Amino acid sequence: MESPCQEIHGGKTMNDTMKKNFHDALRKGVRRDGRALTQFRDIEIEYGVSSTSHGSARVKAGNAEIIAGVKIDVGAPYPDTPDEGSLMVSTEMLPLSHRKFEGGPPGIDSIEAARVVDRTIRESKAMDLKGLCIEQGEKIWFVAVDLMPVSYDGNMIDLGVIAAMAALQDARLPKLDEDGRPLLEELSDEKLPLNELPIAVTVFKYADQYLIDPSEVEERAYDARLTIGSLANGHLCSLQKGGEGPLTVEDIEHMFDLGVSTAQDLRKHFQ
Repeated sequence: MESPCQEIHGGKTMNDTMKKNFHDALRKGVRRDGRALTQFRDIEIEYGVSSTSHGSARVKAGNAEIIAGVKIDVGAPYPDTPDEGSLMVSTEMLPLSHRKFEGGPPGIDSIEAARVVDRTIRESKAMDLKGLCIEQGEKIWFVAVDLMPVSYDGNMIDLGVIAAMAALQDARLPKLDEDGRPLLEELSDEKLPLNELPIAVTVFKYADQYLIDPSEVEERAYDARLTIGSLANGHLCSLQKGGEGPLTVEDIEHMFDLGVSTAQDLRKHFQ
């Protein structure tokens, strides 16, 4: 009797026979859409897609499409960082993006994607949080990034980082009135203080094969995955292990090299 294998991102499971056939195809270098195993889908980045946000971007990769919006407001700093602004990333998978998602509170898929995207950006020191301080101990800029997949077709974390960084590049700080209150409908010419362009690349392991940028169907059959967040100089800024399968030291080294080299290619799509 066929037993179910792991379920990926809330999708349907592949039984063991289907998973074996899928792995056999990968050993022959065959993917459903004809790409090479380590080939990312063609990326399209469009800036300024929302007139109601302080910065926005749309990212398309094959059938996947994500919109990122930035909301900037003034708030009080945290007590332990009185001279630093704040950054938060949130993600919500809605039924409009894929039939497998349901309405209601954010599920584990949304929570994990938001946390990994947030950590990739935060730990890269991409944004100078001290540059978001308006008045030490009193007022700081609070930057919120919302990620919304319009059409979900796999690889939410990697595409989410790309969309979030593009939206942050597009963002402008609101003007302040004479009392230091934000005029949220009026944008200044001042951009956010960005110092780095972190990129996350998730390398998926299927038996003895490695694959990047999987579609939603391909995500259902992996054994293990490793999300590598890196900077332009190749330095590591974040890691996230997923899946039930183990990874050897050799696996990690190979996945790291593949993730960093792929990230360098993806940077070419930004302004």
